[in-house]
Amino acid sequence: MSITADNLVWKVGAKTIVDGISFTVEPGKMLGLLGPNGSGKTSLLRLLSGLKKPHSGQVLLDGKDIRTIRRKSLAQRIAFIEQHATTNVNLKVIDVVKLGRFPHKSMFSGWTREDDAAVSEALERTEMTAKRNDAWQSLSGGEKQRAHLARALAQSPKELILDEPTNHLDVHHQISLLRLVSQLPVTSIIALHDLNHAAMYCDHLIVLQTGKIVASGTPEEVMTQDLLRDVFSVEAVVEASRFHAKPHIQFLR
Repeated sequence: MSITADNLVWKVGAKTIVDGISFTVEPGKMLGLLGPNGSGKTSLLRLLSGLKKPHSGQVLLDGKDIRTIRRKSLAQRIAFIEQHATTNVNLKVIDVVKLGRFPHKSMFSGWTREDDAAVSEALERTEMTAKRNDAWQSLSGGEKQRAHLARALAQSPKELILDEPTNHLDVHHQISLLRLVSQLPVTSIIALHDLNHAAMYCDHLIVLQTGKIVASGTPEEVMTQDLLRDVFSVEAVVEASRFHAKPHIQFLR
């Protein structure tokens, strides 16, 4: 097993945001997290990454409660890209990506060829090599998002958690990013708004509504006309794409 959520509950005051959620992500698989705004996706991702502590329940990594794992060990293993990740200091792109190596360094360890290789590969995979020496503040929103992904990849994680990573990206880079994540030899959990992208690239889908899981399974099992109507309030036809055989949603006018 890789990541397991065991009856997670998280609240803000008297309001329950994450309500008794349980699931396991198989190693090397890509889990898509779907749901309307306010359904609890971001809060759940922050619980899974250890940035929030549940009011009850637990998150397990290979059967071990993440609250018992040292922060540095957790940072070496899990990379998390938040929806509104920011970098205010005017660093160069290469400096931002190098930050991904920080969990692997000690106070006395120097920069190594392994570090250089990890950073260079991350820049290449995210198509940011040509921007490596550009100033951070000169980047577009989409370029900043890809640089954050490069930083996460430079971290060499076993688990990759992404909250709406395709926001601000043009169509080419949306597809490139999702294709890249789906091919990485890591376990990934990704919150998405685009249902067709989720169906095309994810191995498994979980749909949240008001903090609870209302559907879970393969894209073929989850993407139904009834679910789209009941959860997302849209009328649509769902058919297997003749190009990739995954469910394709055609929204009705």
